[in-house]
Amino acid sequence: MTTLVICVDRSGAIGRATNVPMPVAGWEAVRSLVTDAGLDDPEDASVNCLLESLRVARDLRDEREESVVAVVSAESDSPVGADRSIAAQLDDLVERYDPRAAIVVVDSAEDERVLPVVESRVPVDSVDRVVVRQARDIESTYYLLKQFLADEQLRSTVLVPFGVALLLVPALFYWFSAGEAVAGVAGLLGAALLYKGLAVDRLVAGLPERVREALYAGQVSVVTYVVAGGLALVGGFFGFLAASNLTPGSARLVEVVEFTYAAVPWFAVAGVTAAVGRLLDELIRDEGIRTPYLNLPFVIAAVALVVRGFAGYFLAQEAIHEPLSAYGMTMTPVQQLAAFIVGGIVVSLVGVKIASDVGTETLEDVIDAERDADGRRE
Repeated sequence: MTTLVICVDRSGAIGRATNVPMPVAGWEAVRSLVTDAGLDDPEDASVNCLLESLRVARDLRDEREESVVAVVSAESDSPVGADRSIAAQLDDLVERYDPRAAIVVVDSAEDERVLPVVESRVPVDSVDRVVVRQARDIESTYYLLKQFLADEQLRSTVLVPFGVALLLVPALFYWFSAGEAVAGVAGLLGAALLYKGLAVDRLVAGLPERVREALYAGQVSVVTYVVAGGLALVGGFFGFLAASNLTPGSARLVEVVEFTYAAVPWFAVAGVTAAVGRLLDELIRDEGIRTPYLNLPFVIAAVALVVRGFAGYFLAQEAIHEPLSAYGMTMTPVQQLAAFIVGGIVVSLVGVKIASDVGTETLEDVIDAERDADGRRE
């Protein structure tokens, strides 16, 4: 059985350039057609398509497979007329050679649209897309855009935010200044891209189910998380009050440090409360306490001590806070910072010791779990 190698020209450029009746079939006939088409317009991409069809037929012949190379070119300017003329030429080739399969060679996306017409008459084993090397980047960009527009998820992720932003531009320009409108649109696009890029949508979609499971399972951590959220709000409130009570005209950096100094203890208590709730859930399930959960409260407390120590050091240097006093002795800012750092290290070491004594996981288990997680990510 014969394999038909078909060079498709939907634009009709080959037929108009050579004035040869279509279809053209046979090695010598197509090679002569390449010469005529190349002499008429050496820059036409159809010449590359003809040469590629000859190369494919030669490769099949080298593999001891019987093949016939042929060219079909549209004979009408209208899309429907062009497809019908190509269909008639295909019928002629099928009747003449009775091929078992076809290999279609095209040089553009327009020629590729004829593929269903070919498939309706003969099975297509392969589609060979010829891209001129000088135009490879442009052609590749087209196919990437085509694939992008065919992906529903990518369209909803990228095109929808841009579409909404473009719709808001006229309203924002009407109600606000140009700078505010551009800033608002940029903020909207940035938020939408981060929302999708950081997989926040998956977290939000799964949050109700996780909350419902936690409530039905009677987990203590649900209550402690709510308490931790309230404590964090209290810390933010006291931090804002402390920053607002500074001398008017204080540097913005000093206000941030004052906010941190006042809010960190509350944030630390909130974190420890949430971690303790998770520990209680582990105990209730009677599955043993895993080392990371047992060590977490101590890590939070240690980090809070170190952060508060640095914040207090900067505020003491600016004479905003008085240095701490202990046993009738006033510490210098450097001594105060050193005390907080040492305290944080001691708390962290105590946590490591307790976690290693009480936890059900060994160090080897933790290392093996991390290796397994890294392997799955790779």
